[in-house]
Amino acid sequence: MFLLGQVATALLYTPVALMAYPLNPILRSRIIGVWAHFIVWWLKLTCGLTHSVEGRENIPNQPCVILSKHQSAWETIAFQTIFPAQAWVLKRELLRIPFFGWGLAMTQPIAIDRRQGLKALDSVVKQGIDRLQQGRFVVVFPEGTRMAPGARGRYNPGGAMLAVKAQAAVLPVAHNAGKFWPRHGFLKKPGEIKVVIGPLIPVKNKRAKQVNEEAKQWIESTVAQIS
Repeated sequence: MFLLGQVATALLYTPVALMAYPLNPILRSRIIGVWAHFIVWWLKLTCGLTHSVEGRENIPNQPCVILSKHQSAWETIAFQTIFPAQAWVLKRELLRIPFFGWGLAMTQPIAIDRRQGLKALDSVVKQGIDRLQQGRFVVVFPEGTRMAPGARGRYNPGGAMLAVKAQAAVLPVAHNAGKFWPRHGFLKKPGEIKVVIGPLIPVKNKRAKQVNEEAKQWIESTVAQIS
């Protein structure tokens, strides 16, 4: 039931997203985000899966770089209902997915080819600074891919480097979505996903490596606590 509603509404909402193209990126993202709000409600109705958010007071008024754990597809939808207008750092191939990928492209993400190494890192920094100047939060999953609950990947430095270059604070986010919406599983488990938004990590007089490590330590310790 959830999947049918997700697919059907994506098809129906695509023309609305396309009509929003001439608008500025922030307004365009808000219009496209209406679909995310519906999906979060639909998930609760069909699967009994809800979420709670701790630390909303830590979300700043000015744009920053969000470094988050990545466990499932849930956060790619729900974050649009939790945080202000965003730009995502994501794999370029996701934009090729019919309808869903087209909607992603409309949000003007930072699409990279991870095989390009340093060139991809440079693209994250340059495009990320542009998105921050537009007034949008930049969302980065530093591990680069979805991790199963309890697993830990290497934290890539791109997000931290962007924050240091732009002199924008880092907002660390932890959650346990993978416990209820598995990264490779079809079935969703009922329950409550816990999202914890940490205190801002300042970047002044810090190197990217230090910022990355601070975010990693907070995220991983918090994920362990809520899992």
